[in-house]
Formats: sequence, C-alpha cells, structure tokens
Amino acid sequence: MTIQEMKERKRELGYTNEQVAELSGIPLGTIQKIFGGKTMAPRYQTMQALEKVLRRREEPVGYQYGAWAQERLVMREECTAYGQKRQGEYTLDDYYALPDEQRVELIDGMIYEMSVPTSVHQLMNGFIYAKFLEYTAGKNGKCLPIVSPIDVQLDCDQKTMVQPDIVIVCDRDKVIRRCVYGAPDFVMEILSKATRKKDMVTKLNKYMNAGVREYWMLDPDQKRVLVYDFEAENYPTIYSFEAKVPVAIWDGECEIDFAEVYNYVRFLYEREENADFS
Repeated sequence: MTIQEMKERKRELGYTNEQVAELSGIPLGTIQKIFGGKTMAPRYQTMQALEKVLRRREEPVGYQYGAWAQERLVMREECTAYGQKRQGEYTLDDYYALPDEQRVELIDGMIYEMSVPTSVHQLMNGFIYAKFLEYTAGKNGKCLPIVSPIDVQLDCDQKTMVQPDIVIVCDRDKVIRRCVYGAPDFVMEILSKATRKKDMVTKLNKYMNAGVREYWMLDPDQKRVLVYDFEAENYPTIYSFEAKVPVAIWDGECEIDFAEVYNYVRFLYEREENADFS
C-alpha cells in the first residue's frame, strides 16, 4: 500500500491518528507526520506495521518501498520493530535494540521519537553548557555538567530512558559508563514545537517525581526561561531573555546571563525576521 492508499483506507475505517497509533504500536507523532505529509519516506518497518492495521484482509502485506528499504530491513532484522508491542510495553531491551542513528526517548514504556535540533537550539545549548563547565572548573567542585546526547535512566527501572539537553550530576556514583543512573540534580530542556508538550507536561512530572532538584525549560520562540526549583514552594519562576537566571542548586552563586545567550544567537533571529533563510 502507498501512503495515499493508507490515508484513504484510514478514512474508510473511520480511524483517528490516535487509534492507528494504538493499534500499530507506532508513536503518535510519527503517525501525524506520515499522514500530515511531513514525512515523505517513512521507515520500511513503520510502513509494514501500518499496512497490517489498514490493509483489507484479501490484500497481501508487501509495501513497495524500493531496494534500498529492503537493504535497511535486512540490516535491522535483529532490531525491535514498531508494531510488535503496544505503546507502554516497551523496555530498555527494545531501546537498546534500535539503531544508533535512531534517536528516541523511552518514558514509562512509551517510545517518543526525537526531532533534529535547530541551529538556535544547538548554539544556546553549547553556550550554556560552557558556562556551567566554567563555573564548576573554577570551583573545583564535585558536580558534573553533561551535555546531550546522554542517556539518563531516570527511575532506575526498565521502562524509562531520557536524553535531556543538559544535566548536572553532583553525586558522581550516578555517572556510569553507559548512562546517568538515577535522577540528576539539574536538568535543562530546550523547547521546540515537536517536544513542547512532552517537555512541559510528561517530563516535568517525571523529573519532579524522580527527585530532580531543579528543572529549566528554555523557550526560544517565546524568548523566556521557565525555572522549576522543586525544593522551593513557589514555581515556576519565569525569566525573559534579558534576565540573569540563578542556578538554585548552587545557591545562586552561578548565574546565566540570558542577554549574553541571546546576543550569541541574535543573528539567526534577525535573519528570520528579514525572511532571509539562505
């Protein structure tokens, strides 16, 4: 079946994207991108899982996807394919079975695909990480700032593995060769349209319940920073990109000047405002 045939069959059956995601085991975000036209060349295994849900019984399963897709399927035949399990049933075994180039997060047994970060995201992330590293090096302290990609086995169980943009870990016993094992002291995420709901709701609750002490959410579109100091009673505190934001786990001794952060990436904002995307 082609994507267009799947769209028509989905309409005939009256299925919503949520129902297709539930029946196929494919993340909802992936379903939305495929049927919304944003993903023009989905993975072979993803299309097979969709076809099993949407095909008519008399139709054979066999998505015509090209020789290159067949090669990819052979290369990944040992990997866990979407469609073998439902969302909520995935474990670290499935997470580690995926190819290295496929970036996902595992949260409470659900797989969330990660979008490619923008230039603004990467530049801000690197700038802030450098400031944290400079502070800890000057203090010769025990806390370790770590920049993505880094696996964080947040709940020390088999159902969750996240990849925050920056973490700070002050208990070095939590840093093992393959991941951070347990809750970091500090977590920072940079919001995007694709991750906003997950970062602001799902991961906020996960971090708070796991024992993270402080959580920053940077919103490049709104030019603001939401700070959750879970050890304080009042949160979030919202800062503009003109403010100096204190790091609560270090009692405010370290501050990130977001005027400096913004100035570092200002040229990208100005380029977009001038509609110059070259």
